[in-house]
Amino acid sequence: MAGGGAGGGCSSAESEGEAAVACEALRLLRIEPSAVGSSAGRAGGAPWCSRNVLRKRRRWERVMAAKRRKRRQERERSRVRRAEGPGAASRDGRRAAAALAKERLLEARASGPRLCVDLGVADCMTQKETSRLASQIRRLYGANRRAEKPFWLCLTEFVVGSLIYEECFRMNDGFSNYLMDTTQESYLDLFPLDAIVYLTPDSENALEDIDPNKVYVLGGLVDESIHKKLTLQRAQEQSLQTARLPIREYMVKTVNTKNYHSETLAINQVFDVLSTYYETRSWPAALKAGVSSGKGYVLPDAVK
Repeated sequence: MAGGGAGGGCSSAESEGEAAVACEALRLLRIEPSAVGSSAGRAGGAPWCSRNVLRKRRRWERVMAAKRRKRRQERERSRVRRAEGPGAASRDGRRAAAALAKERLLEARASGPRLCVDLGVADCMTQKETSRLASQIRRLYGANRRAEKPFWLCLTEFVVGSLIYEECFRMNDGFSNYLMDTTQESYLDLFPLDAIVYLTPDSENALEDIDPNKVYVLGGLVDESIHKKLTLQRAQEQSLQTARLPIREYMVKTVNTKNYHSETLAINQVFDVLSTYYETRSWPAALKAGVSSGKGYVLPDAVK
């Protein structure tokens, strides 16, 4: 009899458990237990559900759980696709390109060649001309950063508070992060005199090659500034070597309505010539890259 009583207690407990599960399932379905049947359960008055109903409810719970897992997995896949999509690839590509450019620039700082922009002559310019020079410095830096064989750049006599100083920071976003040297000192205080070559269109000496051990100096003047032989006189007073781009050696004058022919280029155009030559070792290719037809000079092949 005692064993029978215990068995009856287990049966009652199991019935109560099944009833509770069924009621919970009905609540998940937003169905009131009373809607299934109004009769009292057999175990202490708990609501009663048939095994068929319980089986359906459990199957429904498994289906809903599977759908929830599927939605979580789809959200995770979407996050992964967004992280690994074209935008991410583009960002990764930009980061890799920036790292490579930085590595090349640091190599140039260690082994040369060096290119200085002499801003000691910048006070000869107007506000408009100074703004144009700041823009040319930005283009020069951008071209050098993209070059396979860059120069190491330096702005000398870059005096804090000067007009060119203010214009460079005003016009060039991220100027303070440019990977180059800026100094208030003169190139004369930074490098040996016999290592400096001042590039000026008024020099009698054509530049023949680029020596990584040399420091090339460009006068910080915009191309429309009319200061006849200013940079040549400055270099001669400082007992420096001078050179000009070999435009007249490799190019010919073209006929134009104004009979205009000029070897004076903007500093970023001069850099385009130097950079292209340093990579290709071809003066015709270099001059074609930096000297526009508007200067009145073209390669001989272009005339034919």
